[in-house]
Amino acid sequence: MALAISGIDHVQFTIPRAEAETCLAFYRDILGLPEIPKPEELRARGGAWFQIGNLQFHLGVDPEPFPVSKRHVCFLVPDLAAARAHIVQHGVTIEEESVAEGLHRFFIRDPAGNRIEIGQR
Repeated sequence: MALAISGIDHVQFTIPRAEAETCLAFYRDILGLPEIPKPEELRARGGAWFQIGNLQFHLGVDPEPFPVSKRHVCFLVPDLAAARAHIVQHGVTIEEESVAEGLHRFFIRDPAGNRIEIGQR
């Protein structure tokens, strides 16, 4: 019998402690993600939680830096051109642009090196 997975509650990226404030500002101020309160028992760990529709996006703090990789999350936007202009206006480098299976997209990295896909269907 297969495991009955019914959905995804949240996704978490980790950020190095040294980059925590810069990364929080990136997600909150540049990407405009609405921050939600973390549970009291988890606040001392640092990081932040954000709400995106029915999904939560968590930033967890890691004491050590980590290697850059292709792991990523894809944030959907209603207007990819406007999102691209906004990202570039804030000095964020666009790494790659393409279309895959009807998803127009580009990739960026947060200040800690986490890969982020921004897409429009």
